[in-house]
Formats: sequence, C-alpha cells, structure tokens
Amino acid sequence: MKHIRETYQSQVIPGMKKKFGYTNVMAIPRLGKVVLNIGIGKLIGVKTGQDREKTIQQISEDLAAITGQKPLVTQAKTSISTFKLRKGMASGVKVTLRGRRMEDFLDKVIHVVLPRSRDFRGIDPTSVDSMGNLTMGFKEHIFFPEIAPEKVRFSLGLEVTVVTTAKNKEEALELFSLLGFPFKKEV
Repeated sequence: MKHIRETYQSQVIPGMKKKFGYTNVMAIPRLGKVVLNIGIGKLIGVKTGQDREKTIQQISEDLAAITGQKPLVTQAKTSISTFKLRKGMASGVKVTLRGRRMEDFLDKVIHVVLPRSRDFRGIDPTSVDSMGNLTMGFKEHIFFPEIAPEKVRFSLGLEVTVVTTAKNKEEALELFSLLGFPFKKEV
C-alpha cells in the first residue's frame, strides 16, 4: 500500500500529463484540504445545561480521535424557532486538515474506512461538484478504527469534503481515480 503522496508522484502526475496534456507540473490539480463536519443541532436541541456541554465535549473528543486535531465548535448565526435554535448556540463541530494530516486521513479513508462501511459499492461520481470538490457522507462515525463501538453513546453522521485545485469535474474525477478513490462502475 503506497502513501497518497507517493501515488501522486508516481501515478497522478504522469497520468494527468498524458490525458490532459499538461506541460507544467505546477498546473496539475492537487489536493488542497479536507474538511470534516458533524451537525449536532438535533442532539443538543432537547438537552440543557451540563448535558449539552457533555454531549458537545464527547462529539469533539470523537472527532479529535478520528483526525488527530482539535475540532472547532461552530455557532448558529441566526435563531430558528422551529428547530429550537438560538443565535450563538453550538450547531456543529468541524476540522480542517491540510498537509501530512490530510494525506494520512485520506489514506485511512480509502484503505480502511470505506471497505468497513456497510453495503459500500463505491463513491458515486455525482459526489464531485463542478468546481472539482468531492463530498462524502458517512451515516455512522463508528466506521473509523479509532472509535470503539461499545463506548459510543450515540451514532453521528459525518460529512467529509475533499477540496482540490481542479478546474472542472472531469479533471477532479481523474485525479481522484488515479489516487485510488473507489468510484462506482457505470453499468
């Protein structure tokens, strides 16, 4: 199993030069950052005081274990009464990974987490947007090996966005497939 940086050097650069005709190595699309996000509005909406703080702390610890980096607790920008949300209340937890941590995390996602996911058939190519970014969702965060399923009080959904420097969807799909992301085969 090659590290994602080695794969980029040995497979992505020659493959992208061949397919798209790049003459300058710096023009070839690369990974920019990975953003992980957990929305916690439903979990803490009904809780008060210390229960809310304990829940936020538990979610932050789980995300820190997954990424190896302390997460940022995001606050609601406006009040929405139907969701029992007040301005300034915690509404999510997020982490932005760059550099070596991003590469290690993506290696873990490709080789460990996705194969552990239930009924995984491949990433849908429509998950890549027109700007060249890939967004994946995990229904449960217990697919990550750092989380012990017996210690989890509640299952959390997790959104992972991989931001690239690709100019369009076609370049991004080629970049991701050369890096080893398993996409669904079109039938």
